[in-house]
Amino acid sequence: MRILKYMIGGAAAGAVAAYFLGYDYLFSGISKTYLKGKSSAYIDDGDLFPSNPIDTEAPELWEEDSGYNQKELPKHLIDNLKTSKTAAFVVIRNGKILHEQYWAGYNQLSQTNSFSMAKAVTVMLLGKALEEGIIGSIDEKISEFYPELKEKTFGNTVTLKNLAQMEAGLDWDENYNNPFLPNAKAYYGKNLVKAVLTRNFKEEPGTRFEYQSGSTQLLGFAVRKALGKPLASYLSEKFWIPLGMEQNAKWSTDNHGIEKAYCCIHSNARDFAKLGQLFLNDGKVGDQQILNTDFIEHMRTPTEKSENIYGMGLWINHDNPIKHYYFLGLQGQYIIMVPEHNMVIVRTGSYFNSPKNDRGRPDQVGFLVNETVQLFQ
Repeated sequence: MRILKYMIGGAAAGAVAAYFLGYDYLFSGISKTYLKGKSSAYIDDGDLFPSNPIDTEAPELWEEDSGYNQKELPKHLIDNLKTSKTAAFVVIRNGKILHEQYWAGYNQLSQTNSFSMAKAVTVMLLGKALEEGIIGSIDEKISEFYPELKEKTFGNTVTLKNLAQMEAGLDWDENYNNPFLPNAKAYYGKNLVKAVLTRNFKEEPGTRFEYQSGSTQLLGFAVRKALGKPLASYLSEKFWIPLGMEQNAKWSTDNHGIEKAYCCIHSNARDFAKLGQLFLNDGKVGDQQILNTDFIEHMRTPTEKSENIYGMGLWINHDNPIKHYYFLGLQGQYIIMVPEHNMVIVRTGSYFNSPKNDRGRPDQVGFLVNETVQLFQ
């Protein structure tokens, strides 16, 4: 009995210490992962967080290609998809759905976490806000939206473009495994402003490429403040509805209704594919231009400081014999655009610790591009 008393007392003291040290979000993380039999964030965790709706109005189903689901995937491709715990694999060719396949109980209606694919969506919202004059210039400084940043070293020089290109110089360790680092606090914490806006800048912006979720979150803060409404509402109005998305989606938020701009749009693979098709169509849906072509071109143009692997929200591979660019999520979520074959490839799932090449890009993306094009060309 006395031992139990000491254990309870120790646990309580630990909880109090964690709270005052700013680590109270750890309890949320534990309850949403380990107590549910998981070891980290996962693609089905959308219902565990508050969210803002991304509504559609007039759903339009994909037109089926004449060869829709006529070809079986070869064994080595199936093995790769199964081994990497793929949930959905969708191929669009010439604007029509050519192949779709699902595993492990997932189906056409299954909504899974985009993880960092949302970074490109946040940049798209920036582009639309610029196009509509809601934000005057991509070279506006983040401190114009949050004057308190002027008090920080380098805080008065960081532009929206720096944030979109991952050249902000933010003091942010992009580590997904250490629960004491900023990604975990942003993901499981209650207050994104407190988790992100309080970070400092460690170097002159625009001097070095460093992929950081915190940079996209700062960008999301600025866009949301300029809009005066949730990012999810603007995404619904400007993209989800015009694209005729098949389902309403949702965007995870903190406890104050602020979207996790760097991640966490929960949707299905067929609707994710429509985002890819928008890029292949240079921002057009039918006769309607819903995102400026020049801005799209900026998004998919690799930057010098990234050594030509990143643009604005999009990863780029011009080294591969079949050139492509893509949205990329933490556990192997991909929306891949293959312009020369007018093809979109979507893969969702839970690929933990996926192998990456010497330039930081997942090996699986190039593999899927090469194999899919060969199979369906």
